Amino acid sequence: MDKIVVQGGYPLYGEVSINGSKNAALAVLVGAALGDEPCHVDNVPHYTDIYDIIEILKDLGATVEWTGRSSVVIDGSKLNNPVAPYELVRKLRGSFYVAGLLLAKIGYCEVPLPGGDPFSSRPVNFHLKGFEALGAEVTVEHGYVKAKADKLVGTTIYVGRSSVGATVNLMLAASRAEGITTLENAAREPEVVNLALQLNSMGAKIRGAGTNIITIEGVDYMKTARHEIIADRLEAGTFLIATSMAGGEVVLNDVVPEHLGSLISKLRESGVEIKDDGGILTVKAPVGRRPIATDIETTPYPGFATDYQSMFAAYMTKAVGVSIVKETIFDRFAYVDELARMGAEIKVEGDTAIIRGVERLTGAPVEVKDIRGGAALIIAGLAAEGKTILDGVYHIDRGYEHLEEKLASLGAKIERIKDPS
Repeated sequence: MDKIVVQGGYPLYGEVSINGSKNAALAVLVGAALGDEPCHVDNVPHYTDIYDIIEILKDLGATVEWTGRSSVVIDGSKLNNPVAPYELVRKLRGSFYVAGLLLAKIGYCEVPLPGGDPFSSRPVNFHLKGFEALGAEVTVEHGYVKAKADKLVGTTIYVGRSSVGATVNLMLAASRAEGITTLENAAREPEVVNLALQLNSMGAKIRGAGTNIITIEGVDYMKTARHEIIADRLEAGTFLIATSMAGGEVVLNDVVPEHLGSLISKLRESGVEIKDDGGILTVKAPVGRRPIATDIETTPYPGFATDYQSMFAAYMTKAVGVSIVKETIFDRFAYVDELARMGAEIKVEGDTAIIRGVERLTGAPVEVKDIRGGAALIIAGLAAEGKTILDGVYHIDRGYEHLEEKLASLGAKIERIKDPS
């Protein structure tokens, strides 16, 4: 099992390019299989979650071929297996998108309840109620969701909690349904917009993506198309926070600054200088500076993303003053005990973490519990005295491609090692 070792005290300088979005890619790759002709997808990132969704699509009967470093062609015209593989689906949340795909393509699916990060159960009831509203018969048996529909028929559906996953799944299913489907309280995230653009390029008729009301007029045929996945705002945010924590000056290329608006605002509030040059961001933080204590509250996009929460909390552990971190989306504080090992003073009360900034963190052995929690521990390690040793780094690989190498290229003293045991 690999470990990551971080030696704190080294500021970051240089340039880094941001990969394609993992969350967008999971939806877009499944969306490509909805077509009746081969579809090209560019800017595909190399994360383990991406490899897993590709294997799931292959198992269902789609053909997937890498045609370049970051390009794939997916042909879902011969999709014929309605049973998704348990061992793969249980590993990632986005795998449940194949339920909407299978219902739309062949009218039946058996999909295991999905896995992913263990910080929250995140039930799929919003997805299932939506499928039922479209006319599917849905049951849950022996850990599998089974859904059947001779014909999906458009209707009006309220998306509970503006769920991104439910919005994506219902967009996929409704794209091949009869009539018009209206999604009220739909998710507004950039990944949802990216999927809508892809499906429309394939012949779908989707309007309103990026607002809380999306209408989808079902079509009988979806053609070939070429689509590019948007930049990963979560990876970009990781480097913004990492530089703010370690100090230094880093230029981020291949980003969409407007996707990072809430985070940039909070980082500026904490005393960081960020320059937006349209597709290029420069973040500058004085070395040795302690940030100003800054409160955050996670909300659906365009608010402060829940995926930034743990990383920003790690940043606040060295702030001057007390900061309040309120999590309204998921129960996502598994990283707190690990930061405490490093000397952080954090108390969790319900959905709120109260952080009293300290002058120094010290490196320690810590365990990664989820993707962004792992990034948070690396961020803390960058500013800690001594070595921080992270175990469970396979979680990090699910959402980052060689994160330690990118940070090392900026001057961090960080490396991946093999556990001799």
